[in-house]
Amino acid sequence: MGIYKMTVLGVSDNSGAKKVRCIGMKSKKTSVVGDIIKVSVIKAEPNSQVKKGDVYDAVIVSTRSAINKKNGAWLRYSTNSVVLLNQKLQSIGTRVLGPVDKSCRSVDPLITSRAEEVY
Repeated sequence: MGIYKMTVLGVSDNSGAKKVRCIGMKSKKTSVVGDIIKVSVIKAEPNSQVKKGDVYDAVIVSTRSAINKKNGAWLRYSTNSVVLLNQKLQSIGTRVLGPVDKSCRSVDPLITSRAEEVY
């Protein structure tokens, strides 16, 4: 289980977007934490740099489906959420709100360093 196409996700950074929809993945049916996906902005704050209808790359930072860690523990988050990325695959926002999985470090190390909680 993971994130499918047309799944609505929350945004965990301060880029201005509130909700996004997954519109594409890299040749897989589902995506898991740490994967890069294409998203379209559904809902955004007024006067922000991100507008409704814009298409961005995003990295998945938490999912409601369980994640099996190497030490045998299972980890499950309360929401499906992403962090928006620009064309150079760097995070758009300057802060990351909420918990973030360690596997996002391979995409952009600043995501885990800006996060409040890293698991």
